[in-house]
Amino acid sequence: MKQKHKKWLVFLIVAFLAFLAGCAVREGVDVAGNEIKIIDRVAFTVFGRNVYWYAICIISGITLAYVYGLLVAKKIGFKEEDLIDGFIIGVIVGIIGARLYYVAFAWNEGGYAQDPLRVITGFINEEGGLAIHGAVLFVAVFVYFYWRRRRFDVYKLGEMLAPGFMIGQIVGRWGNFFNQEAHGGPISENLAEGRAFLERLLLPDFIIDQMLISDSNYYAAIDSASRNYMHPTFLYESFWNFLGLMIVLVSRRFWKKYWLGDAVLFYMVWYGIGRFFVEALRTDYLPLRIFGLELRVAQVVSVAMIIAGVTLFVLRRIFKVHPVSYLEAVEENKN
Repeated sequence: MKQKHKKWLVFLIVAFLAFLAGCAVREGVDVAGNEIKIIDRVAFTVFGRNVYWYAICIISGITLAYVYGLLVAKKIGFKEEDLIDGFIIGVIVGIIGARLYYVAFAWNEGGYAQDPLRVITGFINEEGGLAIHGAVLFVAVFVYFYWRRRRFDVYKLGEMLAPGFMIGQIVGRWGNFFNQEAHGGPISENLAEGRAFLERLLLPDFIIDQMLISDSNYYAAIDSASRNYMHPTFLYESFWNFLGLMIVLVSRRFWKKYWLGDAVLFYMVWYGIGRFFVEALRTDYLPLRIFGLELRVAQVVSVAMIIAGVTLFVLRRIFKVHPVSYLEAVEENKN
């Protein structure tokens, strides 16, 4: 990693830790008698406008994904200007896609049918509401048209794009941690048992404390009976994506049969599997009603991603579509 990129990474880590050390916390004792510190979701305020940890995590994830993309682009010979232009537009398209996807499946339950302007005003007014599958879908469509215009090696782009998504999700999911959202259901009806479960996962106290959540009121008293220890699904997904990222980085460095673009197919299968099981635990899922059945949208999409990823991987090997290994691309770029 080049020195300037190392400096950016160190700066981000130090800045994050500094914010974390100085952020506001609510202290108290839960019903079971444990001393609790809950980190406020507002990191700081600028000109009367709240800046949330969620936004900081999302921006940090995007920045790290971009730095990663630059490093890989230089290794495999991808034009930096194509990456920069595509990245800027892609981030905007991804955010719009994540918002529209969420709104589409929460149209009635979320109240958007009664007030369509909330699609925009709600997002601006700190209401939130994004779905990663929407970002993936819209970015995929954008990449197709972007490729039609620039005619770059789309397989090389895949080696930056898919791991970049994983990096963004690894970091971005911590925004849900600060917001106390996108969590699973109660671990146990017994508060002590719920905390004991989290302690067995060897989690630090600041994560365990943050999982003492009240769905009915974010600002509920810490000793409120409405609070319970919830499954940290944000952490499950973040860790799952971290494992996936490590598999990609190790595989393409040591496995000669790892082809350029395989990262995209791997991401479809790996994230699909992880999200399917994590979604089963979440309490804030988007519903999909078909023939009287209520399904979870994310699980349906995850199954589709898994099937598509496996099918395309097999077909690519059978018909030998662009059988250029990552190691070959690196070596060719060196020469």
